Amino acid sequence: MTHSDDLQTVNVRLPDGIVAILDNLVKKGLFSSRSEAIREFARQYVEHHG
Repeated sequence: MTHSDDLQTVNVRLPDGIVAILDNLVKKGLFSSRSEAIREFARQYVEHHG
């Protein structure tokens, strides 16, 4: 992903437990943001199951 105009905003509701896991991944430095983590997980899912 190089340009923010290549991205669309999608609002989702997630359980508190999943948000806590995402926050922990960001805190550990594995992702720069929740959005980055969700993008990566969605990309991997589509690659494997799409």
